[in-house]
Amino acid sequence: MTSNAEDIGAQLIAMLPTLRRFALSLTRSADKADDLVQSACERALANAARYEPDTRFDAWMFRIIRNLWIDRVRREKTAGPTDDIDDRPDLAGISGVQVVEARSTMQSVSDAIDALPDEQREVLLLTCVEDVSYKDAAEVLGIPIGTVMSRLARARRRLAEITGISGGTARSPADKDERR
Repeated sequence: MTSNAEDIGAQLIAMLPTLRRFALSLTRSADKADDLVQSACERALANAARYEPDTRFDAWMFRIIRNLWIDRVRREKTAGPTDDIDDRPDLAGISGVQVVEARSTMQSVSDAIDALPDEQREVLLLTCVEDVSYKDAAEVLGIPIGTVMSRLARARRRLAEITGISGGTARSPADKDERR
């Protein structure tokens, strides 16, 4: 193993929870997310020589995961439908009012995020969940930073509508006109 691959290996280990969380947001399945992270780690290690140390490692890994996911989605479209564990309501969890309420809230937020167009969901998850800067999100997605900001604004507005959160007070005269 070369020194660069060892450095990448150490960074991968530190970043595994973040990578899994991002993969879960894309796949919506724990098993698929784990497979996606494993594939991304393998690809990163195999291509360690291509990593440029002056670039952000997390942005590089997010791009690898996203590209692998796009490839996998394209492949699965030709394979046909599969059953997801989330579609099995007969599988019981821990009982209790708090658990039910928490799951209900999480499900409504998850449904609201799922209802967003792919472009808006990707930007929202990278910037709000993974705390990637707008600039780095633009690089990961291959779009201008202004597009990142407008997609994020539309995603936030749509989530507020879907979840019933009020828009609050307008921040500018243009916002007031838009609300009328």
